[in-house]
Amino acid sequence: MNEALMISNVLLWIAVLAALVGLFALARQIGVLYERVAPMGALMMDTGPKVGEPSPVFDLTTITGNAVVSIGRARDKSTLLFFLSPTCPVCKKLLPILRSIRSNEGSWLDVVLTSDGEQPEHLAFIEKAGLQAFPYVLSRDLGIGYRVAKLPYAVLLDEHGRIVAKGLVNSREQLESLFTAKELGVASVQQFIDQQA
Repeated sequence: MNEALMISNVLLWIAVLAALVGLFALARQIGVLYERVAPMGALMMDTGPKVGEPSPVFDLTTITGNAVVSIGRARDKSTLLFFLSPTCPVCKKLLPILRSIRSNEGSWLDVVLTSDGEQPEHLAFIEKAGLQAFPYVLSRDLGIGYRVAKLPYAVLLDEHGRIVAKGLVNSREQLESLFTAKELGVASVQQFIDQQA
């Protein structure tokens, strides 16, 4: 009986040690995967004004007619232009993130929402989504000026009206990659990763 108990105890310790070795091997592989899989920044399109160029200049009245938004002119803050649509589900998913960015980064950043289409549809969208605090402009020319083909799309302008980052954004990480690109002084996070490699 004692011999059977001792054998089972030894076998149990061998199984525990094998499980620990397997756990460490998996942890190592996860670390390797994190190194290989780079963060995905905003997807830059090669159309429209390039990063580093001056932005096209627009003076637009908000949809409610309360204010004029100057885009592409020198300002005291950077500007994030967020192109959206009331029918875009991904755009709606990013609205809480934009609210968070607006409140946390408001000292250096203005967030401007922009779209095109019929004003009544957008007024209803503003009311339903609670976007009254954002400047919201309707301008087909603005989308054409930046060659926006897909939504949601974002353009980050610096204080001098230059484009510092832009791209198709589908998540918080991609939206924040625009700010990271500005901090690093590169066109995109992918460009920075390529430079490091």
